Amino acid sequence: MLSLGKKAELLKVIAHPVRIQILEELTKGVKCVSDFEEFLEISQSNTSQHLTILRTHGLIDYYMDGRLRCYFLRDPLVPDILEILRKDYQEELPPPACCPVTKKGVYPGQRRH
Repeated sequence: MLSLGKKAELLKVIAHPVRIQILEELTKGVKCVSDFEEFLEISQSNTSQHLTILRTHGLIDYYMDGRLRCYFLRDPLVPDILEILRKDYQEELPPPACCPVTKKGVYPGQRRH
């Protein structure tokens, strides 16, 4: 089981739009560097930087096919996280009816920010 620190680190690594796109594509199967260039609108060197970050943290890996680097997912948690991120929630959670500790008071319906 991952420690809280490792879980937080995993979320930090994933938390970039380009890295989410890369991981989404890798859930569909192996991709070579040239495949990423087709859908990412960034430079090849920037793509390589993102791939390196994901690889360094053990989320992905690659094998060589001739001169091509072909990337694939390694961490089984990644598809689960991405599936949660794809969900479209229509509503917020309902507010509590009262304080769960004192069981007194009525929740006014507006949250303090």
